[in-house]
Amino acid sequence: MTTQHIAAQPPSPSDAAERDPKAWIAPLVATILLVFLGPAALLLGGLSAMATDSCGPDDCSPALNTQLSVIYGTLSYGSLPTLAAWLTAWALPWQRRWSPWRTAAALTALLPPLFVLLLVFTLPAP
Repeated sequence: MTTQHIAAQPPSPSDAAERDPKAWIAPLVATILLVFLGPAALLLGGLSAMATDSCGPDDCSPALNTQLSVIYGTLSYGSLPTLAAWLTAWALPWQRRWSPWRTAAALTALLPPLFVLLLVFTLPAP
């Protein structure tokens, strides 16, 4: 009577190069969220200057002026990293080994609009 021992096969190098059938999910979710978050951040960030209407731009608290400066700076310069991360999420090779990077790029694309919305909804008192 003979016994057969079957050893587990190590993953082949082609497993890492295997096409990921779900590679489109993270960039698509980021795209859909950016369609809503981007205009909302732009609109509400643009309207946030009205927080100074009751006190005038010279008499408002320094915390409010600082936060408004951060909002407008993020609106001005945050679109470039958002666009770069969004394009990276779509452009990375659709292989399994790139899935974590693709997901990270998609999440990174959402950060500037979410940051602007967070700042708008937490404006300090004038």
